[in-house]
Amino acid sequence: MMNTHDLLIEIGAEELPPKALTTLANALADGITRRLHDAGLAPQGHTVYAAPRRLALLVRGVAGRQADREVERRGPAVNAAFDGEGRPSKALEGFARSCGVTVNDLQELTTDKGAWMVHRAMQPGQPAQALIPDMLAQALDELPIPKRMRWGAGEVAFVRPVHWIVLLFGDEVIDAEIYGVQTGRRTRGHRFHHPDPLIVPAPGEYAALLEGTGHVIADFAARRAMIKAQVEAAACELGGRAVLDEDLLDEVSALTEWPRVVTGNFEPRFLAVPKEALISTMQGNQRYFPLLDEAGELLPHFITVANIDSTDPAAVRMGNERVIRPRFSDAEFFWREDRKQPLSAQLDSLKTVVFQQRLGTQFDKTERVVRLARHIAGLTGADMERTARAALLAKCDLMSGMVGEFPELQGVMGRYLARHDGEHAEVAQALDEVYMPRRAGDALPATTVGQALALAERLDTLVGIFAIAGMEPTGSKDPFALRRAALGVLRILIEKNLDLDMHALLGFAYEAKFPSKDAVVLRDGNPLAVSNLFEFMLDRMRAYALDRGIRADVFESVLATRPTRPLDFERRAQAVNDFLALPQAEALAAANKRIGNILKKVEGDLPTAIDEALLAEPAERELAARVRRLEAELAPLFAAGDYTAALGRLAHLREAVDAFFDGVMVMAEDAALRDNRLALLNRLRALFLKVADISVLGGAI
Repeated sequence: MMNTHDLLIEIGAEELPPKALTTLANALADGITRRLHDAGLAPQGHTVYAAPRRLALLVRGVAGRQADREVERRGPAVNAAFDGEGRPSKALEGFARSCGVTVNDLQELTTDKGAWMVHRAMQPGQPAQALIPDMLAQALDELPIPKRMRWGAGEVAFVRPVHWIVLLFGDEVIDAEIYGVQTGRRTRGHRFHHPDPLIVPAPGEYAALLEGTGHVIADFAARRAMIKAQVEAAACELGGRAVLDEDLLDEVSALTEWPRVVTGNFEPRFLAVPKEALISTMQGNQRYFPLLDEAGELLPHFITVANIDSTDPAAVRMGNERVIRPRFSDAEFFWREDRKQPLSAQLDSLKTVVFQQRLGTQFDKTERVVRLARHIAGLTGADMERTARAALLAKCDLMSGMVGEFPELQGVMGRYLARHDGEHAEVAQALDEVYMPRRAGDALPATTVGQALALAERLDTLVGIFAIAGMEPTGSKDPFALRRAALGVLRILIEKNLDLDMHALLGFAYEAKFPSKDAVVLRDGNPLAVSNLFEFMLDRMRAYALDRGIRADVFESVLATRPTRPLDFERRAQAVNDFLALPQAEALAAANKRIGNILKKVEGDLPTAIDEALLAEPAERELAARVRRLEAELAPLFAAGDYTAALGRLAHLREAVDAFFDGVMVMAEDAALRDNRLALLNRLRALFLKVADISVLGGAI
């Protein structure tokens, strides 16, 4: 059995970028383990370590050397390897020399594609120690580092200057020079608690040595769990619960090697400021964890995480309290100033803010959104006057001092200021909901006014940009976040059960007065911009459906019928998904495909009238009777959008359809019979097409 050893790699550097720390560590692990597998060194598992000053990897059970393997090198084809008298050609002799053997040592290889002369030899495996330095260098070069930095007089570059590298295979050092640093077994502990070097005896002792002696928790996940537990315990002692933002937990974990929680307080008077502003500055500027009471109200305390066991915790607490006070004072000042005039007073200021050069100012956009939001409210049953009022005020908070200081609070501050002004509660709430969903998976507007306003805001942006030639998203470029806007529209329409016609909405929005709009180009009677945008929305619909587990062929089956209402599209897709589970699904999909192929061959208009007198065969009489009954029975189901029930009824046609194709010649020589049978198939297919084109369903049904 081949000997195996553990491999330890540690790259010691100056403080690494916190938001990239785990990405870099995982990428290094992927690069090393992939190369070990490719080299036949068969690692048995690995552990990734990541801390502010180190990326490290412990790989267990790496083979000591590669296995010997037979290599085969192909030479000239047999018919070119010898002359007419059987003597080796110059090409064959040259090939033999290049392999270091004689012609007699070569063998013949025959395959179904021909015969060649080949040289086979055993290639001895190389020791792992000889391969690992190059693997490490290549893996480091592949790390996703957008901008590398140089240091000293050399030309080497990395994300941060490298100061030490540990490279152990078993208990032996693999000698190499990487980034101008000689490898060894010396690591370093905490910058303050243990600045002296530490000697790593063997890979398996690395983590325990760092924690026990070096005051470094090298395992990122363990460090993160420790921070979370410490924060939760401290919050409990203060009588509250911490706001544990996952991204902030990750960032703090990436900034500390020896995390220790510190609590602090601030003056209760600051609680008069909207809590979102205080939370934003605590999390974003200071990396503090805010505390809430049982009612969800902010408490005048915070929790921070230090990277040191301080001998004077009180001084650390006071220092953090001193830093947060001026930021809260700024927020208090802006909040006081913003309330000196009503939110509506900012409307004129919007005339000075350009939304997009060819689409005018934020005031121009506001006027368009008021018109569109009122229209949508009329379709959805939202209060039209409140919707129009919310649309008028929706951008006003952009001019407030609070949003100027905290841009991420746009909408939130609009809600607070509108409430202060005495605006209707639904209007105030809509000023926040207009931005929902803010990100993938985010909550949707809860109020009908907010839903209408959020739709209008996004649709105006989408239509406006598509009305300007050359401004549509391309590749990775999407400066106006149109993909996110389109997905937001679809989510609101579908998840809030708003059965609106997307094409009609786009057309209505396009009719608005834009300061500058390209000349109207028509396609199929519609403005080209609207047609292009509708196709763009369908692409987003595809992504939305696939993300939620809808099969690609199910989506395509519905797309073939070109529904223009996203909620209707969703209902059809769900119905086809349910249909796939029926035992008749596969046969009916195949039959629909056969019917489609037959009807495609018909020149001119397809017949639709069925003449009872021309139904000659029992199978076609039975199918015609079933189709007539279903046309009447399914009409109310289609009108109600109950596509699942409709497809369930259509599934019962399987036996009649099978019997028809088994016993009836569709393309009969008699033109009248042929047209009558084509009309029957056309009517049958039309029933399915009222839901989807199930003929495109493929794969496992």
